[in-house]
Amino acid sequence: MRISVASGKGGTGKTLVATNLAAVTQSSLLVDLDVEEPNCYIFVEGEQRSEQVFRPVPVIDEEKCTRCGTCAEVCEYHAIVALPKTIMTFEELCHGCGACSMFCPEGAITEKGRAMGEIISVQANGCQKLLYGRMRIGEPAPVPLIRQVKKRIPKDILAIVDCPPGTACPAVESMRGTDFCVLVTEPTPFGFHDLKLALEVVRKLRIPHAVFVNKHGLPGPDIHEYCRSKGIPVVGQLRHDMQIARNYSEGRMIVTDPAHRKTFEGLLKRVLEEASRR
Repeated sequence: MRISVASGKGGTGKTLVATNLAAVTQSSLLVDLDVEEPNCYIFVEGEQRSEQVFRPVPVIDEEKCTRCGTCAEVCEYHAIVALPKTIMTFEELCHGCGACSMFCPEGAITEKGRAMGEIISVQANGCQKLLYGRMRIGEPAPVPLIRQVKKRIPKDILAIVDCPPGTACPAVESMRGTDFCVLVTEPTPFGFHDLKLALEVVRKLRIPHAVFVNKHGLPGPDIHEYCRSKGIPVVGQLRHDMQIARNYSEGRMIVTDPAHRKTFEGLLKRVLEEASRR
């Protein structure tokens, strides 16, 4: 089973929820798909193993190329430009779909690997505890690396997936294929607004979902009342507490506090119950 933890905006406590939820689930695998800015590793100790990953980009054989321009026509991402005397490729724009090499009538296009980042596995006590990607500086598109990390999630395991913030392509790709999504929000105008956007995404992806309210007690929109009116389950909450922020900023799990541990054990129980009903 894969449980994604997402949020419509950054700073709501998504990683806080994902890491502590994984901490109360001893047999789970924590997966950090925020490849542009991964930070779950701060909370997980163990031996790290990394591998570099590549994506295919086109290489033009000038001797075979007739400058027909077919490759530029079929490239949806404008990574190839056909000029009268040469073909220019822009590796940063290429998504590695392979259309250019497939449709080249002269067979003048092959592919080479372009490093897009690395995938890191953290092992502790003989078990894989964390899997995450780190994108190479300068790479413009995180989605290909996110897909590569997802391919390495073992089957038949409970995976807690920490998604990138927001509702753009990286967040959508991270949520896609998960069995249940916990949307973390906060009772602020921005948090409430972006929660509505995130709810639209999970509905379109047809992912069963529920809401977790962080920083409960702040003056602002009534998230609980909104969720009740829409029939959305609220599966937990954390009060607004400076001590939680201090522990988090120092890289400490808050489930060392028995009260907080009970909160996340209850969250896990509610999520599994809600997922079984869908």
